Amino acid sequence: MKKTLLILVRHLKTLLTALVFVCAGFAVSSFTFHAHSESAKVEVIKCYPNPATSIVNFEFQKNIDKSYVLQVYSFVGKKMVETPVVNNKITITLTDFNRGIYVYQLRDKSGATVVAGKFQVIK
Repeated sequence: MKKTLLILVRHLKTLLTALVFVCAGFAVSSFTFHAHSESAKVEVIKCYPNPATSIVNFEFQKNIDKSYVLQVYSFVGKKMVETPVVNNKITITLTDFNRGIYVYQLRDKSGATVVAGKFQVIK
């Protein structure tokens, strides 16, 4: 049962990621995907403001695992930012970001996605 559920969650993640890319040209409300595994605890993430113009903030639970890494990708898959999670808030300056949809992923030390979502940059 657990193995079937994990496979279903992996497929759901793929479908949600595809939905982000399909809807990139439209104003779509944000989503957050929480990946569950037997050993991983889901971390809550807030991404604001969304849409963003000059900065975007990511807030995590106070007890977040400090081995996590936050990655941000452009719509075409270019890695824009990769930063370790050293406290419960990360602020990213959007100077080098063009207008568009960006995907963020919070990854654990094994590289598994813990949380994923998207935000929009409007300049």
